[in-house]
Amino acid sequence: MNKILVALGLATTLALPVFAQAREVTFTTELLNYGGDGAYLALYLTDTAGKYQGTLWVAGEKSKYYKHLSGWARIGGLNPAEYDGLTGASITSGRTLKITLDLDDALIDSGHEIRIDTAVEDMRDNRADVAVPLTSEGSGKAVTGRGYVRSFRYDF
Repeated sequence: MNKILVALGLATTLALPVFAQAREVTFTTELLNYGGDGAYLALYLTDTAGKYQGTLWVAGEKSKYYKHLSGWARIGGLNPAEYDGLTGASITSGRTLKITLDLDDALIDSGHEIRIDTAVEDMRDNRADVAVPLTSEGSGKAVTGRGYVRSFRYDF
């Protein structure tokens, strides 16, 4: 089974024995002013069939709340090996999360999709608040989320 391992920001394909080229990618997620507690976010990759490929980042440090990031949790994110070293504080209302990771060039323009699930205590959980293809054409173009995400973009 081919699976993309995203560890310490470097995604490599386990099934390929060749050296992979990496590209620095910055992910910028701006939240709405929703008037609640800090949001938990899971940024992750899926393949062309929507199958989980790996976690890019989890905002929110208490793993007992990760189950509320329902799409990510359902398809494979709840295994601590998937997010160890890829977590940070939750993001408060109206703030921006900006992270930079190295991704395998083979992931770009290959049908992979970036998804973001969001959850806020005592408020609605949003599975696939953002779902965008990881393409060269999409780099630098902001999209609006369906829940707490005001805008999301990635830049190479």
